[in-house]
Amino acid sequence: MKIEQIYTGCLAQGAYYIESNGEAAIVDPLREVQPYMDKAERNGATIKYIFETHFHADFVSGHQDLSAKTGAKIVFGPTEMALGFDAIVARDGQEFQLGGATVKVIHTPGHTMESAVFLLSDEAGKEVALFTGDTLFIGDVGRPDLAQKVIKDLTQEKLAAHLYDSLREKIMPLPDHLIVYPAHGAGSACGKNMSKETSDTLGNQKKTNYALQKMSKEAFIKEVLTGLTPPPAYFPQNVLMNIQGYDSIDTVLDRGQQALSPGAFEAAANETGAVVLDTRAPEQFAKGFIPNAINIGIDGSFAVWVGTLIPDVKQEILVVADKGREEEVITRLARVGYDHALGYLKGGIAAWKKSGRDIDTISMVSVDELASLVAKVKDLKILDVRKASEHQSEHLIGAENIPLDYINENMAEIDKEKPCYVHCAGGYRSMIFNSVLRARGYDNLVDIQGGFDAIKASGKFAVSDYVCPTTLL
Repeated sequence: MKIEQIYTGCLAQGAYYIESNGEAAIVDPLREVQPYMDKAERNGATIKYIFETHFHADFVSGHQDLSAKTGAKIVFGPTEMALGFDAIVARDGQEFQLGGATVKVIHTPGHTMESAVFLLSDEAGKEVALFTGDTLFIGDVGRPDLAQKVIKDLTQEKLAAHLYDSLREKIMPLPDHLIVYPAHGAGSACGKNMSKETSDTLGNQKKTNYALQKMSKEAFIKEVLTGLTPPPAYFPQNVLMNIQGYDSIDTVLDRGQQALSPGAFEAAANETGAVVLDTRAPEQFAKGFIPNAINIGIDGSFAVWVGTLIPDVKQEILVVADKGREEEVITRLARVGYDHALGYLKGGIAAWKKSGRDIDTISMVSVDELASLVAKVKDLKILDVRKASEHQSEHLIGAENIPLDYINENMAEIDKEKPCYVHCAGGYRSMIFNSVLRARGYDNLVDIQGGFDAIKASGKFAVSDYVCPTTLL
């Protein structure tokens, strides 16, 4: 029997390939399914089942495409939701034969009502692994406030109560030697305290995971709900896509990979109201970009920030990308449900410049230049766009905290007429912030190169762990 974790860092997501005696199953596949098919073909195996732990919120699963291309059966845990595709809705305790192995469905409502974990037994009948989805993470459990966005009459308190029961009645009685394989690790917005480790024994989790410690249901509900931040706006839309179905990834890629000349690109932007999404590195973007474009670099937390700042997954998008990375951008947009890319700028920003069309820029200063300005200019306006928790931990004295996550709610706090110097931790989020506001007429924003990391390392600024009274949550 083979078990392979297929981990995707940008989503902090784990899919799984299981194989026994020529039959394979995929647990929680990503949208692009060809790699799973290639792996099975190399091994001489047939993909028989696609096991889904729940209706995912943070990504669009590849279950529908993978089933259509392989004939594999999609399996969900118990649910009353009407699905937009053929699937097996399993009973609690139902078993599925995979070659000589057995996969048992264990219904664990809490993160969502249909959440299930899959208990894998090997060819000898020994229980060896538990695929826990978002019910149990390494060091954490799934947040119980997401399904309420989709199903009426659910509250996060009700879901947390279900989760308490599921953990104690369904998971904790299982043997300690089981290897826990969760759907996510550190960096995912589906939990709040996940470990960087992506697997562990169940026995160790019983000892170290706060949510599995002895406590009352009331104490658990309070603990698991404390510290939750609002999820990205695209989460409920991804849930519905995973329930109702979606366009084939092949269709999405064909549509999004239309190479557009500068003229055609400009016409499409003017005629459709599409967002111009520039995915180049922040420092390259700052030197020259299409007016009103927003910058979300492909080499950062791309999907999360797209989902946070472009709230409608049906929004049409025009892409500016480094040469050779166009398909990657379209694929990563599709992973989180942004299926309406209309094409990309052929020849990139160089072609746009060569065509003689307008170019905009964003000013940048080094930390040395900032130090000189601070010495000369009274009440220099400095914005820290990191998360509130990062700012509270350590910040530049006098800097005002307006987290990128809440840019829409708080941009009125910024004076359009005065220069404003912006930083995050290293420069990725500050350029997103500056580009979004630049597109809305804020022309006096200046990016601080290297962000807080460079500010602190320079030793030229007073840094404090005191919570600035101007922090905006």
